[in-house]
This record gives sequence, C-alpha cells and structure tokens, in this order.
Amino acid sequence: MAVGLALTSVAPAAPSVLATTGMVADLVDRIGGECIQTEALMGPGIDPHLYRAAASDVQAFQSASLIAYNGLGLEGQLDSVLRRFGERRPTLAVAEAAAAAGPVDLIQTDGDGAPDPHVWMDAALWSQAITPTVEALRQAVPDCTAGLRERASALRGQLSALDAWMRASIASIPAGQRVLLTAHDAFGYYGRAYDIEVRGIQGISTTAEASVADIQANARLIAERELPALFVESTINPRTVDAVVAAARERGAEVVIGDTLYGDALGESGTLADSLPGLLIHNTAAITRELGGERAPLPAALSDWRAPLRARHGGE
Repeated sequence: MAVGLALTSVAPAAPSVLATTGMVADLVDRIGGECIQTEALMGPGIDPHLYRAAASDVQAFQSASLIAYNGLGLEGQLDSVLRRFGERRPTLAVAEAAAAAGPVDLIQTDGDGAPDPHVWMDAALWSQAITPTVEALRQAVPDCTAGLRERASALRGQLSALDAWMRASIASIPAGQRVLLTAHDAFGYYGRAYDIEVRGIQGISTTAEASVADIQANARLIAERELPALFVESTINPRTVDAVVAAARERGAEVVIGDTLYGDALGESGTLADSLPGLLIHNTAAITRELGGERAPLPAALSDWRAPLRARHGGE
C-alpha cells in the first residue's frame, strides 16, 4: 500500500481591517466580529493630531482589505496619506460617513472652517456611522452579511441606551457647575448632546498652544463660577492645566484636577475606557462626580460595563 502525505486543511485568514484610532477600531470590530481581523494603528495614549506615519504603517495600509479612519482632519499629518490610499484601496472615513447619514450634524468650528472631528463624543451621532460601516464591511466579507447586521443592531441598541444614560447623569449636576473645562477642545459634541457648557484651554487640535491670556481667562472662569474641578485628557501634557489651577488658586479659588478623561484615544486594555462605550461611561462618571452630580444606574443594555464601572468609580 502506498503511503501518502497527510494533507491538513488550513482555513483562510479573515480579511484584515486597519483602523487609525482605537475608537474607529472599536466600532469596526464590534460590527465585524469574527469575520474580520481588526488592528488599530494608534494605541492608548497616542495623540492622532500629532501622529506621523512610519514606513511600517504604509506597508500595513497596503496589505489591509479595508482602511477605516476618522477623517475630518483628526489624523493630522496622516490625512494626506489616507487620502492617497483612498484613491486605490477600499477606505471608510467613519466620522464623515456618520455626518452624511444624518440627521445629527457636524459642529463647524470658528477657526479654519473645518468641522470638529471628535464625533465619537456624541453617542447618537457616532451611531450614525454604523450603517456605513456595515456596508463597507459587506464588501470585504459578503458571506458575513447576516452577522454584520445582527451585531450592528446590538451596537445600535447599546449606543441608544448609553446616550440616554449620559444625558440623565449630566443633568444631575447643579446648573451653575455644569461647565466642563478641559485641556483641549475635544468635547464640543459632548457638550451639545448632553447639555453641558464646554471650555477648552487649547483649541480643537493639540497643535495649538494656550497663551497667558487663555490661562488667565480660564482661571477667572473657575473663580467666578466656583467650579470645583477641571480635567486633563490622557493624551495631553498636563502643564497647561497645572498653570490654570495655579492661576485660579491665586484668585482664591478651590479647584482640583479631576480624574483623567479620555478624549482622542482609548484607555489601556483591561480598563473601563478600553472601548468606546467604556470611554464614554468613564468620562461621564468622572465628570458627574467631580462637578457635584450623581450618575444614573447603568441600564441593562450596558451590563457588560457595570463591573468595570464599579471597580473604577465605585457604587452603581
């Protein structure tokens, strides 16, 4: 009897999706599930406004079945690279697709006329990106259409519940103290959606520098409104916030730097903020507590984040 070689059947690898930021990767991965392999170009603590593409990034772009990015200028110097790849490879500009899907609109800034790119801060607006993401993924994995739509429906329900929870929690903050003062202006959509006044010491992009006048104006705001806290984001050097705190205390104001917020990047793996829903839950819990409110109980649709929320912020 002839003895032949045993042949092992190897399943083909799932198509790869390269996402620029953690927020975009989270959206793509929650919808794509096991049908795709998702990789985030920028990890925790990486500022997308300042990110520079390396040679290895270009190679990753070339091998990806789909490139997903935020758009609206968030990726800064990487933006021109993304546009060039978009001419010859499947790409999805998530924030731009969300805006095109309507009905929630983009915020137009007062600077160079470019829209505010921090779309993920409004759960309802971010949810508008779900359908375009499903359509982009269907092109890469057409056999997974049913699964894509099922996971998209689940995510849509979670973001709807999250939107209502954030609204209720922020509403508990005393009206006079409902001011979110942060290192840079990443929370415009958050403020508009959840009815809280937002001030950023720096501008929309972290490439901007705060002037002495900016520091003094924010110190005066803290003293006049008797704000108990201001915040710094995980990707931002805290020196400007420290300067505002010092200037406010010179005016006799008692103010502290609250829990670190996550603006332009997710948190480390295994933390509450390592997903987009978790990021928004963490931020809202911190803002609500530090400004004198009381967060609402998490709804059943967000039960996956209850234990991490208790571990990070206590209570329920």
